Amino acid sequence: QVQLVESGGGLVQPGGSLRLSCVVSGSIFRIYRMGWYRQAPEKQRELVATISGGGSTTYADSVKGRFTISRDNAKNTVYLQMNSLKPEHTAVYYCNTVPPATSNWGQGTQVTVSL
Repeated sequence: QVQLVESGGGLVQPGGSLRLSCVVSGSIFRIYRMGWYRQAPEKQRELVATISGGGSTTYADSVKGRFTISRDNAKNTVYLQMNSLKPEHTAVYYCNTVPPATSNWGQGTQVTVSL
């Protein structure tokens, strides 16, 4: 059984930065492509960024140049560095495999970008 625990969210002013972390347990972490997803109020959950076990990355057009996904296979952790944040980045951020497994969804971490 895979367990994912996200952390690092919070309240930040526009233009600020946050680094999200996701610790994965109960699996052979390094074989999975991992992704960060987000769900804004009254919107569907969307995929933001992905990273393969070997480190190749993909990004949604809306975050290219602002967000960076990375992973540390020794620590079973995937990160999302978010820079130059805007109010439209406000959402609950989740990590999961790509494609996502329904049973893996955790509580997520709230990111709020506001003055």
